[in-house]
Amino acid sequence: MASVLETADLKGIAQYIKSGKCKNISLMLGAGISTAAGIPDFRSEETGTSPVRRTFVNVYSLTNESRPSGLYANLARLNLPYPEAVFEINFFQNNPTPFYTLAHELYPGKFRPTLTHAFIRLLSERSLLRMCFTQNIDTLERRAGVPANKIIEAHGSFATQRCIKCKTPFDDTKMKEMVSRFSEDKVVPKCEKKGCKGLVKPDIVFFGEALPSAFGQAPRIIKTDTDLLIVIGTSLTVHPFASLAYICPDNVPRVLINIELVGDFGSGDEDVILLGKCDEVIQELCEELGWEEELLKLWEETAKSTDAGAATAATESKAKAMTVQEGSKPVQDKEVTFEGANNNLEDEVAKLAEKIQKQMDLQRASVEPEEYVPPLPSSDNTPTVGPPSAGYAKSKPETSSSVVATESEATVEIKAGAEAQKQEPGSKESQKL
Repeated sequence: MASVLETADLKGIAQYIKSGKCKNISLMLGAGISTAAGIPDFRSEETGTSPVRRTFVNVYSLTNESRPSGLYANLARLNLPYPEAVFEINFFQNNPTPFYTLAHELYPGKFRPTLTHAFIRLLSERSLLRMCFTQNIDTLERRAGVPANKIIEAHGSFATQRCIKCKTPFDDTKMKEMVSRFSEDKVVPKCEKKGCKGLVKPDIVFFGEALPSAFGQAPRIIKTDTDLLIVIGTSLTVHPFASLAYICPDNVPRVLINIELVGDFGSGDEDVILLGKCDEVIQELCEELGWEEELLKLWEETAKSTDAGAATAATESKAKAMTVQEGSKPVQDKEVTFEGANNNLEDEVAKLAEKIQKQMDLQRASVEPEEYVPPLPSSDNTPTVGPPSAGYAKSKPETSSSVVATESEATVEIKAGAEAQKQEPGSKESQKL
């Protein structure tokens, strides 16, 4: 059988994607793609729990480097029998507080999608994304702008929630408000259907619950409608999700982007293994594809996907609204007029300063001397007039209150000074005469 890829490396994958032969790309995503987003981990290697439980917990986990002390400190105070009990449906029914303590830390809106999430959207916008299968519950694919009909959340997510008793959906806004306040009031959301009062839980798959029905489409899509399978940031140890990588046809290239080798990658002729941090490998792939500029642009847009980013965008939008113009004239009382007001104020201040300076000069000229000291005659017997300090005893300076006056007050004082110059024989003008 002829090889689909020219070379089993990053360059070969880029060539295949650009060739036009690769029309449907399916993705399998794990917790590793959200590491750069700062989502806290929930690993339990130290607990001594079974490997199966440990690996399932890793569905909701990332690396220890991003671990926030608040999350683990809060869970430690709850005295769980074992950490993953927080995701067991029976435990939740009896004690939902630990889960909502965790939900308060992980709830969507706190974390920004990564470059890898932006890459998923880029594939969608280029009409190359067949389906995105994700183990993650963080909804970052949605927040990156990937269409909901291109995402199958194998283990559910925080995107929706419902009563565990009667299955009635619970309002999104109210859920977010209650989860955000949970660290303060410890109020657990309950069904609002009359007579029910059952516990409300996000549509996350807990131990003891069935996978979403949409996941049933996965085998068919992988087997019959995929030209390239890219596995990113997953340990491939949680089944049935991991089984998708094993049922991929031999003539469909498989790409692994991960920190370490996992599953049976390397056993197939069309396998490509790209080890490293997800974002770094994805950026390198996009450079080879010539998509780097598009990738970065889409990632920049994700800044608005967080609550903080949305608040900033709202503030900027409000500021722009204040500069809206009606026709060619700026709207009155809007921000657009403020700069002009500042310019007018500067002009008025300059005029007032000039006026005050003139007033001060005239006032100094009209000051009545306390004691006149005749100047010494010059060698040519020409009368001299020195500065006030030479010809007068020092006079008391004017206070700021007498200098800064209204225009009418300044006019009166200036006229009075002029009259004093004419009448006072000891003035400088008299000396000249």
